[in-house]
Amino acid sequence: MNSSIDTIVILVFSAFVLGIGMLFARTGRNLKSFFAGGEAVPWFIGGLSLFMSFFSAGTFVAWGSIAYKHGWVAITIQWTMCIGALITALYLAPRWKRTGALTAAEFIRERLGLPVQKTYIFIFTLVSVFIKGSVLYPVAKLVSASLDLPLVPCTVGLGLFMIAYTAVGGLWAVMVTDILQFVVLSAAVFILLPLSFDKVGGWEGFTQAVPDDFFNLLNGEYTLGFVAAFVIYHICYIGGNWTMVQRYTSVDSEKSAKKVAWLFAGLYLISPIIWMLPPMIYKAINPALTGLDTENAYLMICKLVLPPGLLGLMLTGMYFSTSASANTALNVVSAVFTNDIYKGMVNPKASDKQLIRVARGSSWFFGLGMIGIALLVPAAGGIVEVVLSISAISGGPLLAPPLWALFSKRLNSTVTLWVTGIGLSVNLFFKILAPLLLDFKLSRGMETIVGVGLPLALLLAYELWARSKDVIAKEYLTYLETKEQKRIDALEINEEEAIEIKRQNRFGLRVITGALLFTAVMLFILSVMTTSGTIVTAVVATVVLFSALIPFVASRKVSVGEILPIQENHPHE
Repeated sequence: MNSSIDTIVILVFSAFVLGIGMLFARTGRNLKSFFAGGEAVPWFIGGLSLFMSFFSAGTFVAWGSIAYKHGWVAITIQWTMCIGALITALYLAPRWKRTGALTAAEFIRERLGLPVQKTYIFIFTLVSVFIKGSVLYPVAKLVSASLDLPLVPCTVGLGLFMIAYTAVGGLWAVMVTDILQFVVLSAAVFILLPLSFDKVGGWEGFTQAVPDDFFNLLNGEYTLGFVAAFVIYHICYIGGNWTMVQRYTSVDSEKSAKKVAWLFAGLYLISPIIWMLPPMIYKAINPALTGLDTENAYLMICKLVLPPGLLGLMLTGMYFSTSASANTALNVVSAVFTNDIYKGMVNPKASDKQLIRVARGSSWFFGLGMIGIALLVPAAGGIVEVVLSISAISGGPLLAPPLWALFSKRLNSTVTLWVTGIGLSVNLFFKILAPLLLDFKLSRGMETIVGVGLPLALLLAYELWARSKDVIAKEYLTYLETKEQKRIDALEINEEEAIEIKRQNRFGLRVITGALLFTAVMLFILSVMTTSGTIVTAVVATVVLFSALIPFVASRKVSVGEILPIQENHPHE
């Protein structure tokens, strides 16, 4: 395989993304602009960024493996994310925006108290760095194997690149590059799909060569109970994970927060079909893969049908999707450390300049930690499975109580810590001790049901008891006072700051326009150079070119000459 063209494509796109991060080096004036885009990020930017935050190499490795082995059920499982986003749009996203908090951790401190926040910050930071560090490994392995590059330098290089633009540019840099990553990945898949069908002999050749049950909604170990458990889990995850919450709080209104989740839901209704068809098609071409080899199905179909240049584009999309997931987590972990630990506990009187310095420094610190975890993956063996288990163990106990607190005036800090502690203890028991002591292991579906269901059951039991006693948590009364003060502070218009926020947002939209134009030009060049897929690549390039009009028109509508009245998003309850 001629890998030099693929390497050039990856390097060119990577350099361009890093350059975008550098463009935003001077736009972060304070924490609100650095971590929340001045709470004025356009909803469609937030929605696409949220969508990309869900992607990683695991999308192609893990889900691609399921699609290859069991067929359509891989799409069914991913549709649970669409259901979770619909519930979030209806009930959760506007509630998060209404809190007026910069981060989920800030809301937890204000509503449930400092001890709960400290506990959650410690667990969340540990889990995030561990999980996102681990997903960096498979994509480094993908790039390393495809381009014949050494694994360790590849892991370090990709990790440093990921950190650089996140640490320099803040949320806007993350979101703009998320949009570019979305376009590159979509372009690659839309080119891959028709070439894959052409290779297998069209739809008829595909359907005749796969097993009879390949298009069943449920298949193998992925039963109705498993899917139902995933629905519950994704309602909590999409509605309450701290990286997701940041997208709902960084827009300008509750209505926009809803739109962010609606867009995510719409994309996850359609995209799983597009993403999962290539490894399903490879099943018809080569049904002999077994065991861990099935995880390579996506890469194998790419190498089989994509010529040099277009394979580099696909690898770029795979890497970008992982970096989108990791850098979103990195931005949130840094936000929590800067806003809720350094400013909240260490130096409450820190200046904006000091806080931005801490924000960038903490991004590098946690990012290097992620690289360290990624480098340990080969020695640990099976760590990806452990990471999935960590999500099941910690997801419910950490996400359910804050979501409950969005609606309940009875939940207090003591009950929250008990629910979290019991949930974590039971989940750890069934995951670690039960197989050793009792020779009993929960299935993946039951693991998720217990992980999310137990905290929700405990919360409901306390809520019913407190309602019968007419108990109102003192933390809730304190929270109302804090919200009222925030509402008053929000009405104090800082004209200079408001102009700067609008200028930053207009600049971000123009950068997106330029990024789309750059991508279109690159695709046109590849369409001329490629040995196959010329027409489809040119068509995709044309679509990308015209899509640049969307952010361009939006940027023209942002006027920095006048200050619009600040919308009151935090009504007094």
